[in-house]
Order: sequence, then structure tokens, then C-alpha cells
Amino acid sequence: MTPDHPTRSDAPSRLARLVRAAFWLVATCVVLGPAVSPAARSEAAAGTPAAVASAPTAAAEPTPNDVVETFHAALIEMMKGSDELSFDERVEYLTPRMDAAFDLDFMSSKSVGRQWKQLSSEQQRAWREKFGQLTVSNYAGRFVGYQGEAFETLGNEPAARDTVMVLTRVTVPGDEDVDLNYRLRETREGWRIIDVYLKGTVSELALRRSEYSSTLKRDGFEKLATAIDKKIAELREDANDG
Repeated sequence: MTPDHPTRSDAPSRLARLVRAAFWLVATCVVLGPAVSPAARSEAAAGTPAAVASAPTAAAEPTPNDVVETFHAALIEMMKGSDELSFDERVEYLTPRMDAAFDLDFMSSKSVGRQWKQLSSEQQRAWREKFGQLTVSNYAGRFVGYQGEAFETLGNEPAARDTVMVLTRVTVPGDEDVDLNYRLRETREGWRIIDVYLKGTVSELALRRSEYSSTLKRDGFEKLATAIDKKIAELREDANDG
């Protein structure tokens, strides 16, 4: 079933909805230092992505670009079938694919800042689960109704602390292109996304990280967990209403 084509007046709101899911992650990720050094940017501009090109890669191991492109392909596939999939079915579809693309354990531990060490092991396990559920639910609730959107990989650049920045662009019919940059680190399971940037800079939504930390410090873990559950319920309700 082909969805109706958007009018130009619809495009800005749709674009905002699409990128909101990706930029929400900026609020929850650790800052590992300057994303890319000036020297590294010069090398990348010259076509020598040193962080990847200089390091030997196992034959079957996906590159940082592969990880991002596979995730983008999954998003497009889900959007195309969103009319036939319920919210919970989209969550079920995305969960293993996001686990394969994102280092959610690492990100969850950094999303509450220094308060992480104050949590019990049981609370840490619970937070990892809730963080993952909210991340997947946010994408499942926002990326719906395919209308010709596309992702384009522009290349990659070396970043601080042996990470790699993959540069991509989102194209939405009837509106301006939006640059999305993904920061990845190499784990035992391979390259994983740990941060997302809009136009190469941190979004104002990064303030949510301090919000999580301050809520945890001020109100305690149960209040924070309840707020996350409420947000997931709102995403489900909004998706079902749509």
C-alpha cells in the first residue's frame, strides 16, 4: 500500500520527526573528547580516512560504514512496512538490529554520568534494559510512513580515542538535506555506534543527559525509571493514534 505523497507544507514537520529519534541519542552518549582533530579532518578531506585505512580489519568484520549503512537499511525497510506493522512489531523488528549497530550497554552507563557508580548492580541491569527499550521505542515510534526518504554515506573520519566518525546525509523529498554523523568505537563484537551528531555538532537535546543525572540524584532511581516507562508508553500511544 503506497502512502499519500507529502505536500511541501508537511515536509518540515516530517523531517523534524525523522531526525528527532536520531538526535535523542546525543543526549545519552558520553563525550569522548574532540570529535575530530583539524589534522584528521584535513586527511579525511584528502580521501585518507586514517582511522580505518591504517588499521588491519578482519576479513568478515563489518567496517564502521557497513554498520551504519546496515542500520539505515533496516530503518528504511521498517518505514516501508510501517503501515502493516504495529508499534510492538516494529520494536520487535528493530531490537536485534539496534543491538547489532549500537553499543547500548556502554551508552546506558554513560547516560546518567557519575551517578552510574552510585547504582546497585541490580539497578544498573534495570537501567540498561530500560535505556535499550526507550532507544528502540523512540526509533520505532518516529520512523514510520515511508515517503521517499534516503540515507547517503559520505565517508568517514578518524576521531578521538581510536573512534571513527561516519558521515551521512538524510534526504527528504520537498525539504533540505540533513547531515547525520555517527561516532563508533571498536568492541569485542565489532564496530558499534556510541554517539550521533546533527551537522557535526551536539544537539541541544544533549541537555537530556544532565536531566537524567539530575533526576537520578534529586529523585532517585525509581522516579527516573518511572519517567522512562511513561515516555515509552507515550511513544506507543502516539504510534497507535497515528
